[in-house]
Amino acid sequence: MLRLTDFIIDCPDTMKLAAFYSEVTGRPVKDGSSEDWAGIRFGEIELAFIRVDDYRAPQWPDTEHPKQFHLDFEVDEIEPEQRRVLGLGATLRKDFIGPNGYGWRVYTDPVGHPFCLCRNKGVVWTDQGPVWPGRD
Repeated sequence: MLRLTDFIIDCPDTMKLAAFYSEVTGRPVKDGSSEDWAGIRFGEIELAFIRVDDYRAPQWPDTEHPKQFHLDFEVDEIEPEQRRVLGLGATLRKDFIGPNGYGWRVYTDPVGHPFCLCRNKGVVWTDQGPVWPGRD
């Protein structure tokens, strides 16, 4: 039986990046975290940070140093969460919010990993694409 236990992110400073995501998610950095390995628990899954010597940040959309992964965070309202994550050290990279207020924005964390704040509540995903609330 296969069970996902960890999602591990390379970084130059585990405690600093764990503190950033702790503030973003409102979840504490796990006791016993150190400069080599830090974690944040989400039920049975841990978002973990491992120190890598000579860390090189992804340069998405550059393919020489591609993003390799990104995290999506669903939010009820983009603007207040954007102010909060920018205040924590994130950088806004691209805006995909449509005129109806739904979509996502791409950010990078303090060491360059991309993540998105998404406002998709009520969207129904079909084979033909999303069906936005209030549309027939």
